[in-house]
Amino acid sequence: MAVKKLRYFAGGQWIESKTEKYMDVFNPSTGEVIAQTPCCTVEEVEYAISKAKEAFKTWSQVPVCKRVQVLYKFRTLLEEHMDELTELVAREHGKVWDEAKGDILKVKEPVELACGAPTLMLGESLRDTSSGYDTVLYREPVGVFAGIVPFNFPGMIPMGWMVPLCIAAGNTIVLKLASMTPMTAMRLAELLQEAGLPDGVVNLVTCSRNEAELFLTHPDIKGVTFVGSTSVGLHIYSTAAAHGKRVQALCEAKNHALVLEDAALERSARGIINSAFGCAGERCMALPVVVAQESIADKLVSLLVEYAKELKIGPAYDKTSKLGPVVTAEHRASVLKWIEKGIEEGAELVLDGRNPVVPGYENGFYIGPTIFDHVKPGMTVGDKEIFGPVLCIKRVKNFEEGLALMNENPYANGSVIFTQSGYYAREFAKRTDGGMVGVNVGIPVPVGIFPFTGHKLSFFGDLHTLGKDGIRFYTETKAVTTRWFDEEEMKATSVDTWDGSVGG
Repeated sequence: MAVKKLRYFAGGQWIESKTEKYMDVFNPSTGEVIAQTPCCTVEEVEYAISKAKEAFKTWSQVPVCKRVQVLYKFRTLLEEHMDELTELVAREHGKVWDEAKGDILKVKEPVELACGAPTLMLGESLRDTSSGYDTVLYREPVGVFAGIVPFNFPGMIPMGWMVPLCIAAGNTIVLKLASMTPMTAMRLAELLQEAGLPDGVVNLVTCSRNEAELFLTHPDIKGVTFVGSTSVGLHIYSTAAAHGKRVQALCEAKNHALVLEDAALERSARGIINSAFGCAGERCMALPVVVAQESIADKLVSLLVEYAKELKIGPAYDKTSKLGPVVTAEHRASVLKWIEKGIEEGAELVLDGRNPVVPGYENGFYIGPTIFDHVKPGMTVGDKEIFGPVLCIKRVKNFEEGLALMNENPYANGSVIFTQSGYYAREFAKRTDGGMVGVNVGIPVPVGIFPFTGHKLSFFGDLHTLGKDGIRFYTETKAVTTRWFDEEEMKATSVDTWDGSVGG
């Protein structure tokens, strides 16, 4: 059977690319190629930008209360197509059913936030800023944005983190989708069309890094939002900012959890298993490192190994599977190299997830849960992002040693403490470098009304995605000062040097 060739989406039309290069999209559960997506040419990327620029002229003038009506309809369509979209995420990415459904629910959540744009975009005003002068501050759309998307959340990141607030604020966007997982966002774009979104407001391309460089320098792109590696994020931030663009770059992480001796150990271990091995570890808010107080470390490791062995490895769309495959054979090879690296560095491999057997799915990209104990400072397996189902245990004597060890890490997306002590929980929340903090919560991602607040090398920019930061990123402020003359003022022959700009 012929493999489906995907198209790019610009100006409301699905267009066959003129490129000679197509990239394979796999079903990670079976290893089969299920589609091919184009490596769009520079000219095709430029065309998508031009259609977004054209659409901005009219979309930005649509009243915000009318713009969000499209998102209300889109939300309804998300609910109506929930199972279809869930299966699409599972099939092209490898998330097991509940994880894949969560990906789509995490599209719906920011859509609901964006439906509140009429309130979020409210400005400010003050009468008599100076005698007879009034000032009003408005929030206005910025222009065309570019979104550069990773593979790991094919629904949530492009169509949750990027699109809803962007278009609700009156902007337009060109998304560079991940070539490994483009189909979910493409289907969601069709639903946006069905919801009544005008042509050109959202545009989709797939291409290589070479063509995507255009987003960083093109004069018609006013802002760039990115999720991916720190090295690429730093390049995007520095290059796009140097060209006068606003940028938010969400990057790598190596989140740590500190487990104290007073923690509810069995429940904490269950939470750690979910956080470390959920989504096969392919998320920047995974929990790949546990910092265990020595007095309970042996017991905790024993529980983690026991609970990890209970995870059923299987195809993503089998609703009984608890751990699905990683996204590609190449990524599987990368994770396996990291496991070998951990062994070479001297970490103790207490659970080996290499080469699991999944009957009937022998060609899938599976890795079982893997646990290293006695991971020492300087071992790269405990300090660098692996992005797979690999958990490292570091041992410390006490709270202070654990906190110091965690804060030495250059990444700071999330940090977690498991404890029943209010004192240590408060101290941890206050002193950790992590931007998103969990107290007995393994994945401390706040709901979308709050921003996704990574720190240090996990984020470059000033305004984070979602929450109030998100609406600020996608709008710019304009202050209008007004003075109306009475008959006496009309006859004035002199004007104050500051003309009302000094209060009083």
